[in-house]
Amino acid sequence: MLGIFYLLLFYLLGNLLSALMNGFVPGSVLGMLLLFAALLAGVVNPAHLRKPARFLLDNMMLFFVPVAVGLMAAYDLIRGHLGAIIVSLLLSTLVVLVVVGIMQQKLGRRRHD
Repeated sequence: MLGIFYLLLFYLLGNLLSALMNGFVPGSVLGMLLLFAALLAGVVNPAHLRKPARFLLDNMMLFFVPVAVGLMAAYDLIRGHLGAIIVSLLLSTLVVLVVVGIMQQKLGRRRHD
C-alpha cells in the first residue's frame, strides 16, 4: 500500500511542478525524475515499489486501449494528413539515428583516449 502512495505522491508532485513551469515538461516525466532522485537519495525504499510496479507493468496493455480508441476516433484526421505524418516519422527517425551515431562515435573515441 505504501508503494502506491509513493507512486501517486510523486506523480502529484510532478504535476504540481509542471504547472509551476507552465507545462514546459510533462508532470509525469517530472514525477518520474523526482521518484528516481528519491530512490537514489535513499528516501524511498525500492522494496516498497516492487509490488505495485510489477502490477502496473503486468497490466500495461490496458493503458494503451484509450490511445487506440482515440486513434480510431481521429481516423479521418489522420488519413487527411497521412503524408505529413509519414514524412515526419521518417525524418525524425533519421535525425535520431544520425545523432545517436555521432554521439556514439564521439563517446567511443573519448573512452579510448
